[in-house]
Amino acid sequence: MTYWNRAMETMSRDELSALQSERLTGAVNRAWERCAPYRAKLEAAGLQPGDIRGTDDLPKLPLTLKDDLRDGYPYGMFAVPMSEVVRLHASSGTTGKQTVVGYTKGDIGIWNECMARCLTMAGATKDDIVQIAYGYGLFTGGLGGHYGGEAIGATTIPASTGNTKRQLQMFLDFGSTVLLCTPSYAMHLGDAVRDAGIKDRLKLRIGIHGAEPWTEKMRDEIEERLGLRCYDIFGLSEVLGPGVSCECAERNGLHVMEDHFLIEILDPETKQPVPDGTPGELVFTCVTKEALPLIRYNTRDICTVDRRPCACGRSFARMGKLTGRTDDMLIIRGVNVFPSQVENVLLGVEGAAPYYLLVVDRVNNLDTLEVRVEMADGFSFDEVRRVEALERRIAKEIMSALGVTAKITMAAPGSIERSEGKAKRILDKR
Repeated sequence: MTYWNRAMETMSRDELSALQSERLTGAVNRAWERCAPYRAKLEAAGLQPGDIRGTDDLPKLPLTLKDDLRDGYPYGMFAVPMSEVVRLHASSGTTGKQTVVGYTKGDIGIWNECMARCLTMAGATKDDIVQIAYGYGLFTGGLGGHYGGEAIGATTIPASTGNTKRQLQMFLDFGSTVLLCTPSYAMHLGDAVRDAGIKDRLKLRIGIHGAEPWTEKMRDEIEERLGLRCYDIFGLSEVLGPGVSCECAERNGLHVMEDHFLIEILDPETKQPVPDGTPGELVFTCVTKEALPLIRYNTRDICTVDRRPCACGRSFARMGKLTGRTDDMLIIRGVNVFPSQVENVLLGVEGAAPYYLLVVDRVNNLDTLEVRVEMADGFSFDEVRRVEALERRIAKEIMSALGVTAKITMAAPGSIERSEGKAKRILDKR
């Protein structure tokens, strides 16, 4: 069964703009009529619903921040009665109160459609066996991937995350051909496959990975370890969950489902739009969601957008791979540092494994950066000079690439905590 009109993905930019304008107007009207916090935000900005006539008026609308959703905890931002909400998800509360997301039957249908598109973009079909190694529960990854797999008619395995030995057994026993999980967990699975010596017995051909930033070098590592072809997928619970955008076969950016989500890239300081191709903060407006309307939601993720035609034939704009988040960015003695930049350096240094932790502290009123990084197999602390030479090289490469001085501490293989969900890369002691 097909859950979407494939022609939608190849409509002209003019046709798409007309559809977006119509849907944006409807979304603003619904928010005004049904969601008191949004009505207050629009009134504070001096706006009435009739002031928004299309996408050209998008910059007039106020930005929505995560704090707005937290302030409305749990249901204050919903635009439908609870009798119409068929599912709840919630984002992590590690940096504050959780943000609760509600879905109507219509919202779930849109989610299924978007995930079905994503799996199809990556080359999955009804003949595949899809192993979902994202976490199930309040996290959106597991169920999002699950219903997407079922929507295209694929055999779908709700493996969830963790229990790595069982994951490998399922690869072998069930003949899994598509793997969905975070890139850091894919790396961990790759290590386990290598240790078990079973790579040649795997049938995996596609990996679809998201929920955290990852580099091209990490893509290469995952592909080599698991013998598949990797695709980046993006989503966040506030906007939908996984399925907001995904790479096609060209792997030259992630196609945004623009019939449902309007994309903007804004200057982090001025909050004004930047030219296509220029990095900035990623902002989404949801034009078809029912339960939780989102108007100009600032994700704080840093990326670019490309609206030029894609060789795959799809007309939807492509967002670049995330390079980090403005709220994850570390400022070390005036230098902006993203974990993904450090990861990119480490993946280019022989002898360093791609498992690391950035420890930030303040000594005598000066910020310090320590990078704890695992040694690759084959290195030993008994080889003192070799380990010291590796630390000096990594420090030199980080200085060259980032312009910041870092203390490098080598760690034994397997000693840095692994994550079965989103990897934890920063320990800020300041």
